[in-house]
Amino acid sequence: MKISIRLVGGIVGGVLLLSAFGAYAFTSQELAGKAKISIAQARATALRTYPGSITDQELEKEKGGSGLRYSFVIKKGHVSHEVGVDAMTGAILENSVEGDHAD
Repeated sequence: MKISIRLVGGIVGGVLLLSAFGAYAFTSQELAGKAKISIAQARATALRTYPGSITDQELEKEKGGSGLRYSFVIKKGHVSHEVGVDAMTGAILENSVEGDHAD
C-alpha cells in the first residue's frame, strides 16, 4: 500500500510541475505573437553584439524601447553578458556584464 501512495504522490507532483511550465509557455507564446522580430533574428543580433554561447533566453515585457524585448545571457570564457534586443525593432537595448545576482 505504501508504494501505491508514493506512486500517486509522484504522479500528482509531476502533473503539477508540468502544469506550471505549461502556464509559462502560454505567456511566452502570447508575447511571441506580438513580436515583429523572431527569436532567431534576435539571437543572431545578440551574438553579433557579444559573441559566445547563449546560456539563457527569454521574451519579456520591460521598460525601455518598445516595451517588449528578448533578453539573452551570453557566456564567453568566465564572463557572462546580458544582451537585450528590442522585439519590435531589433535594436540593442542592453549589453552589460552580468553581476553575481542576475535577474
